[in-house]
Amino acid sequence: MVRRRCWQTVGNERIPFASVHVFAHVHAFVNKVSIVNMKVLSGAALEKALAVRLEELLRGVDWLRGWQVEHVGGTSDAGFDLLATVPLPGGGKAVLCVECRAELRPSVFRTLADRSFSPAGQPKVVVPVLALPWVSPRVAELCAEHGWSWFDLAGNHRLDVPGLLHLQRTGNQSVHVRPRPTANLSTREAGRVIRALLAPAHAGMRWTQRELQDHCQPNVSLGLVNKMVRHLCDEAFVEGVQDGGFRLHEPLKLLFAWRDAYQIGRAHV
Repeated sequence: MVRRRCWQTVGNERIPFASVHVFAHVHAFVNKVSIVNMKVLSGAALEKALAVRLEELLRGVDWLRGWQVEHVGGTSDAGFDLLATVPLPGGGKAVLCVECRAELRPSVFRTLADRSFSPAGQPKVVVPVLALPWVSPRVAELCAEHGWSWFDLAGNHRLDVPGLLHLQRTGNQSVHVRPRPTANLSTREAGRVIRALLAPAHAGMRWTQRELQDHCQPNVSLGLVNKMVRHLCDEAFVEGVQDGGFRLHEPLKLLFAWRDAYQIGRAHV
């Protein structure tokens, strides 16, 4: 069971409209996700599927009227693919500028984070939105940190339009083939690598892979260290430094990711 939360923003307060329980076995819900049919979508087909999903999310807010979703990708230099327009209670409009991607690694999100959009019509509110076949918890976390909304084909979403609404739902399983992680954080050897990175004595340390291996003995090969570093770079937990090597970037979030991976690994034993 997944809980969907919906608020309207009035002044500095968020007022809940409803809490709706959605069950995965309900026939109408299954029909909604069937548009992707468990296959890999790309290009125009993916953009169309994401537009349909966004329309479903907006249509699910009973009191919201006068909205529209249009395709702009390939027809303008706006820098985004879909444009959703919604009227604001006090007049004017808010727009959601949607960037559609087939895949996005957390490390690549930073190239999007500082982008600004200038759609026509002088809207009062401009909301950057990332749309993917499936949004990982790490990408969702980065979106929240940088003020981006997001949604995926599974129906998971966080759409925040200041002065109008906040929609959020997570927990739906991916209906799209997910990229496989390059490393398994739940193994003992991976744990040795993570412990070395998180050790208080190593805070702020610049590492090379060979140096990291030396701190992870026994039974941690250089190949495993290489695989772990590549994975942690992809997930934006570590970052390269100008003079070579790398440094831990998000220690607390790495700790949480390690905890979650360990719990999942134990559950499958």
